[in-house]
Amino acid sequence: MGPTQRADSRAHTLVRMIRLLEEAASKGARLVVFPELAFTTFFPRWLLEGEALDNYFDRSMPNPQVAPLFDRARALGVGFYVGYAELTAEGQRFNSAVLVDGTGRIISKYRKVHLPGSVAPRPGAKYQQLEKRYFEYGDLGFPAVRAGSDWQNAIMGMMICNDRRWPESWRVLGLQGVELVCIGYNSAAYDPNGGNTEDASLRTFHSTLVAQANAYMNATWAITVAKAGDEDGSGLIGGSCIVDPNGRIVAKATSLADEVIVADIDLDLCRQGKEKMFNFAAHRRPEQYRLITERAGVVEPPELV
Repeated sequence: MGPTQRADSRAHTLVRMIRLLEEAASKGARLVVFPELAFTTFFPRWLLEGEALDNYFDRSMPNPQVAPLFDRARALGVGFYVGYAELTAEGQRFNSAVLVDGTGRIISKYRKVHLPGSVAPRPGAKYQQLEKRYFEYGDLGFPAVRAGSDWQNAIMGMMICNDRRWPESWRVLGLQGVELVCIGYNSAAYDPNGGNTEDASLRTFHSTLVAQANAYMNATWAITVAKAGDEDGSGLIGGSCIVDPNGRIVAKATSLADEVIVADIDLDLCRQGKEKMFNFAAHRRPEQYRLITERAGVVEPPELV
């Protein structure tokens, strides 16, 4: 998807999404993947409170505002992944995504685990990254689900944005036999507050790199989908792509605007990696990996004396 401005209405954005869904269906797609926080602009760049913040959150999914997307997908027999801001009945807030099958049934939900940014606003910054302020850390783990026959009974998992940069996310799904991972993201193209250590091309390269490397190391298909372009002066990278279990890109977006890319997903391509190089049961040694779950930060070894 191209950019969604702060002034854009939900109805306007939903029309765009339905148009993309219909175009994908016309090209034979049975699964459509939308980005992170697909219904709105990337609002964590703003310092918001009260109703101004609450308006970005969905209290249920589906709901009357987004029902036309569910209805149109059901009529076309197309399922989808979509990211949104979730406000629970208990008042918890999550950066979430759901996987919806071709009948309109939600078959899995995921809540983002790796939240970037900060709780406190950065003084003097024109744009913020306040995901840690607005969202709680995801509490559902990384669930894999076996989809229905319309999707070849694929074992599917989800991530959101920053999760894709962490190999632990992929490996937890890989240990459940995942064959297809859906990922939506809104990733900054540059630091709008003056930093220049990473430009858009490098950030796009990193986004593609992690999808290719981790798809290969877990013998899974990966679909990574951006919301891209200039949102109210703050740039987002593109780079949406579909990656096969050998780490090869089979389809890639070419613009920062609304665009549909399609690929045929052959789940049999997962078999080579899962049965040979990445046969986890045969080759993994989890007793040697304890630091991964026992420690969050780095503890350096002592100096030689």
